[in-house]
Amino acid sequence: MNIKGVNLGNWLVLEKWMSPSLFAGTTAEDEYYLPTQLSKEVYEARIQIHRSEYITERDFATIRSWGMNAVRIPVPYFIFGDCPPFVGCVEELDKAFNWAEKYGLQILIDLHTVPGSQNGFDNGGISGVCKWAQNQESVEFALSVLERLAERYGKRKGLLGIQIVNEPNTESSWNIFNVSERYKPVDPEMAAGSGPISFDFLRKFYVEAYDRLRKYLPVEKAIVFHDGFDIYKWKDFMQEEKFQNVILDTHQYLMMAEMDGCPQTVEGYVSYVKEHYFKMIEEMQQYFPVICGEWCLFNSLACGVDTKGGQSVLNGVEGIQNEVFNEEEKKEIYRAVADIQLQAWEKGSGYFYWNYKLLVDTVNEPGWIGWDAWDLGRCVDQGWFPVERRG
Repeated sequence: MNIKGVNLGNWLVLEKWMSPSLFAGTTAEDEYYLPTQLSKEVYEARIQIHRSEYITERDFATIRSWGMNAVRIPVPYFIFGDCPPFVGCVEELDKAFNWAEKYGLQILIDLHTVPGSQNGFDNGGISGVCKWAQNQESVEFALSVLERLAERYGKRKGLLGIQIVNEPNTESSWNIFNVSERYKPVDPEMAAGSGPISFDFLRKFYVEAYDRLRKYLPVEKAIVFHDGFDIYKWKDFMQEEKFQNVILDTHQYLMMAEMDGCPQTVEGYVSYVKEHYFKMIEEMQQYFPVICGEWCLFNSLACGVDTKGGQSVLNGVEGIQNEVFNEEEKKEIYRAVADIQLQAWEKGSGYFYWNYKLLVDTVNEPGWIGWDAWDLGRCVDQGWFPVERRG
C-alpha cells in the first residue's frame, strides 16, 4: 500500500499552539499542567467538548474525498483512562475506527506520549522533561498501553498498524533541538536529570514492543518505529526473518532543513530535498518500507521572516505583521515545495501530512502569517496542495 495520509494531531493529544483557546485562562503550555489550573469540572468539560467537535465523521468523508487512504492518530498514554486527572479517550478512537471503515480509510495508531516524556517537547505531554526511559515502571506502562491497543484493535479492518512511540529524542537530536532552552520546564526539579534516549535503549525497547504487539497483531498489520531523528542508524535493525511487516517512520520538516543551513529560497528547498530526502529514502527503502509520518509545506520564505526553525510567534521570535507575497506568489512557493516533497515520499512507501487542521486565526491574529500551511484543509482549498478529488 502506498500511504497517502494525514495526521489527526491535536485531537486526542493536545498542542497549545494548535488550539490556544483550550488553554484560555491558564498559563499551562502543555497537557500535563492544564488540569492543574482548572477545576475538575471545567477541565473535563473543555476536553470532552474539544474532542467531540474537533474531529467528526464529516472529516473522514472529507479526507477520503481528497483521494487519501489513511490517517495517523496520535494517542496519549492515558488513553484507557487509568491516569487521573487526565481523561481517557478510547471511546473516541472506537468512533474513529467506525468512521474509517465506513469511508475506506486505514488508521495508524501512534503512541504520541509516555509518562515522563520521551522527548521533552510540548507535544510529548510535558515541556522540558525527558525522563521516561530512565524509569522502568514508565517503560513497562508504555508497553502495557501498546499491548492493550493491539488487543482491542488488532483484528479491525481499519487498522493499518501501530506506531510504538513518537519522536524519541536521541543522542543524535538532543542538542539540535536545544530542549532545555526551547522547552523551558515549569518545575526544574522535576526536569532535573532529563536527557537524550540512547540508541541501545531504543533498540531493545523496539524489539520488546514488537514481540508484545505481535501477540495480538496479525502479520498483515504493520508495526511502525520512528528513527529517533537519525535514519541511517537502523540499517542492521530487525533484519532477521522473525520481524515481519515493520515500517520505518522518519519526520522531515523544511524548518529542520533550515536549521541545517538550507537556504530560505524555493531553489534552496528544492535542491535540499533532492540532495537529502531523495537519497535518504532511496537508501533506507532497501531495508524497510519507509514513510514520512510528519511533514508539511510550512517554510520561512512564505512566512516572510526567518522563523528560526518554526519558533516565530511561539518562542518570542517575532512573526511578520504584513504579507510579503500576493496569493499567486504564495501559491507558487507552496506548490513547488509540495511537489518536490511528494516526489521524495514516492521513493518510499508514503506519507502522513502534519496536520489535518489548525485552530489558529492566521488572518486576524498578528504574527501568524504563513502558519496556515500546517493546516492541510487550508492548503487544499487554496490550491497549494495537489489532491486527486474523488467524486
